[in-house]
Amino acid sequence: MDLATIIGIFLAFGLVISAIMMGGGLLMFISIPSALIVIGGTLGATLINYPLGHVIGVLGVVKNAFLTKLEEPSDTIDKFLKYANRARKEGILSLEPLLKEIDDDYLRKAMQLTVDGVESQAIQEIMQTEIDYQRERHEIGADIFAAMGTYAPALGMIGTVIGLVQMLQGLDDPGTIGPAMAVALITTFYGVVLANLVFNPISGKLRTRAKEEMLLRELTLEGILSISKGENPRIIEEKLNGFLPPKMRRKTG
Repeated sequence: MDLATIIGIFLAFGLVISAIMMGGGLLMFISIPSALIVIGGTLGATLINYPLGHVIGVLGVVKNAFLTKLEEPSDTIDKFLKYANRARKEGILSLEPLLKEIDDDYLRKAMQLTVDGVESQAIQEIMQTEIDYQRERHEIGADIFAAMGTYAPALGMIGTVIGLVQMLQGLDDPGTIGPAMAVALITTFYGVVLANLVFNPISGKLRTRAKEEMLLRELTLEGILSISKGENPRIIEEKLNGFLPPKMRRKTG
């Protein structure tokens, strides 16, 4: 579980709700019509803009913002050095028993191709295609949330206009002006909160997660290609360290 995401959500909503409670009460900010306009309108606009399959599929992607914990790149390098030393001493086929211990589908597939004796060029083409399409799938998820972050404030303004129209129609009854104005402003509040505390932050976290995962994929691919070519483990270590900033690099020795 991503602790930063959980802390961020509780901190953002906690402070907003605390400020509301200090200024009066939470009930005055609850409006079913406003929620229907903003949430329903945002979902509707999203479905118009994206195919149904993409919108449903984003539910599987959003878990990456909360639950995914990626392996540290330095740990991945250590793993490849173990593979490289074993392959150098005992041959590529000695890696086959390790396949059942690998949880990462991408690494397991790449390792299987290597053990099967597939040429390095073919391995690179196959695994690079997986990287490209996985990057595209992550981008779609992030784009959908970014779009929702755009629609929500706009729907909030539409709700505000609706509320103002209703308010103007009731000017002959001064008692209805205050509640109508409150509903109009609450709709904008909902749109802004959803956009800036939910949709846009999740979009940003998904993009960050995608970059981190793609780094591990590229590092994995380079490690597999180096092993398939029979390169020296020390050379492999230097090549893989090149993917990381100096402070994150594995210490040689």
